[in-house]
Amino acid sequence: MKRFKSTIGILFLALGCAVAQRKDTPVIVIMADQLRYDVLGELTPNIESLRRDAVSFNRAYVASPICVPSRGSFFTGLYPNRSGSLINGWHSNDKPASKVKAGVPNLYNYFGQRWDSWHVGKQHFFTEEDIERSDNSKTRWITQKDYSKWVAARGASKPGGKEFKTRVPEMVGGEATHMRDYSIPVLGVYDDGLENFLDHYIADQSIEAIRQRDRRKPLLLNVMFLAPHPPFHIPEPYYSMVDEKEVELPGDVAVWYPGQSPLQMYNLTGFLGTRYSRDDWRAVWAKYLGLVKLLDDEVGRVIATLKEEGLYDKAIIVFTADHGEMLGGHSLWQKMCMYEPSARVPLIVKFPSDFKPSQRETDVPVSLVDVFPTLIDYTGLKSPGTMDGQSLLPLIQGDVSHRDPVFIQYDGNGSLSNFQRCVVEGDHKLIVDFFKNELFLELYDLKKDPLETDNLAFNSSHRQTVSRMLETLRGIMRNTGDRLDIPEDAYDIFRRLYPEPPGK
Repeated sequence: MKRFKSTIGILFLALGCAVAQRKDTPVIVIMADQLRYDVLGELTPNIESLRRDAVSFNRAYVASPICVPSRGSFFTGLYPNRSGSLINGWHSNDKPASKVKAGVPNLYNYFGQRWDSWHVGKQHFFTEEDIERSDNSKTRWITQKDYSKWVAARGASKPGGKEFKTRVPEMVGGEATHMRDYSIPVLGVYDDGLENFLDHYIADQSIEAIRQRDRRKPLLLNVMFLAPHPPFHIPEPYYSMVDEKEVELPGDVAVWYPGQSPLQMYNLTGFLGTRYSRDDWRAVWAKYLGLVKLLDDEVGRVIATLKEEGLYDKAIIVFTADHGEMLGGHSLWQKMCMYEPSARVPLIVKFPSDFKPSQRETDVPVSLVDVFPTLIDYTGLKSPGTMDGQSLLPLIQGDVSHRDPVFIQYDGNGSLSNFQRCVVEGDHKLIVDFFKNELFLELYDLKKDPLETDNLAFNSSHRQTVSRMLETLRGIMRNTGDRLDIPEDAYDIFRRLYPEPPGK
């Protein structure tokens, strides 16, 4: 804890890195939605080509495994506790808890003062100032609203619809249960074709932004794809591209493990995910992977345009996702939990060609809150203020001595309801799951048990590790102003409530 307390809250440590800092470097962020870290490879040649020119952070985690707070943290370098964006905020009662606090610097308004700033695609970065309409925003916004008007004018429909959703109970404000529609893994062909599909539109508009940019300024382009997020309403040839008989499912699909938190059944992850068999998930995986291939093709079109315009070699290009997708792992659906398929994402950073990092990949745990500080560090801009993230530049030059543990939090989906806290430190991950007055602990050795099947919190020989990581977690929560706290006797409470793994 002593080292963590001494370093949390700093912006970043330069550590004498020999970096060609430039204030005219184009910055391109390409973000997928709900993309698992482990599906890149044969189906994604364009992303793999980018990876070969880049630094790959193999153990990158989101700050929150859900869209709005994850993006709030990515664009501010702050954990949700500090940014103020904690949930998606679909319920009006808790909507203020979805918004980044007024006055918090972010990538758009900070770089937008000098860069030619564009946003194309999904817009789930919510701020109290309403950043799309703020007088301080110099960004040009092309969002789902523009797509809705565009596709309607063409006489086509948007993907999705009522048949791709079902009603789910959700606690609102911790007080009352409401019903809300959320997506389910229903499959269907989008008959209006690729040319009318949202992600194709996003790539088209991104290409136009690159070509129409103000060439007197460096370009800041945030490309926010929806794929492979559901609905799984997919155009051909992608709908039929992957044969479900050839899909090799991970071993955790459709398995509920002894020692897994039963509190997940109060969230839509377990409420919906436990309904499906392994064969059901195999069909879903095939369509999801088809969307992954579609995403890669659209990313390839954007990258090809960057090369045509002479920007590829000059730019920092960040490829990542706002969170992952369980796809039946641990019998769970969607994200909203701390297991690797949900909370761990790809993070690929390609630097300008004249910057030579000492290593091209690292397995050190990092967080998406580290990206904004890294961009500031590389470009040599003045710090906008205190951040939770740390520049990644020292790490890729070989210095791992000042890396903090990775903190992840979840405060609910549409409202403040289910709560989880997590810390990743070395090979170990500790999860604390809360619902009402109950808590549940999970400890995993990710090196020995990458599928997180054996909850070591039930093994008394690991009590010291649990206690140490609980103390680390308490410190982070206190320092970030968390609304929750973890009792000093949390482990004893947990073992009293659960003398042995539930379901064993």
